[in-house]
Amino acid sequence: DRDHSMYVSDQGNARVMKWVEGAKQGIVVAGGQGEGNGLTQLSNPRGVVVDQLGTVYVVDWGNHRIMRWPKGATQGSVIVGGNGQGGQSNQLNGPIELGYSVQFTKLNALSDTELRNHKS
Repeated sequence: DRDHSMYVSDQGNARVMKWVEGAKQGIVVAGGQGEGNGLTQLSNPRGVVVDQLGTVYVVDWGNHRIMRWPKGATQGSVIVGGNGQGGQSNQLNGPIELGYSVQFTKLNALSDTELRNHKS
């Protein structure tokens, strides 16, 4: 981001941390309320993308969903999946990451993602 921060998926603590350059401690920017499926929770977060406004997009692997956390938000919103594990058009099956092709439009909307689905 503009601060040269690093964003890290902290799977074991069900959260995403922001580490500002030179900081000795991170800041929770998504999750951090224990593992679960609530809008304040994540379950095994994986890939993270941050847009120009500081909105954090998180692959919530354990909940089979992609979440959006606006900068400073105390809870996120589900933008893809979140309807259980499966192959229906409203479901994901263990998404792993947001691909490198993620782009944002001039309105800062997520316009294209590549999801790699976990295959058992």
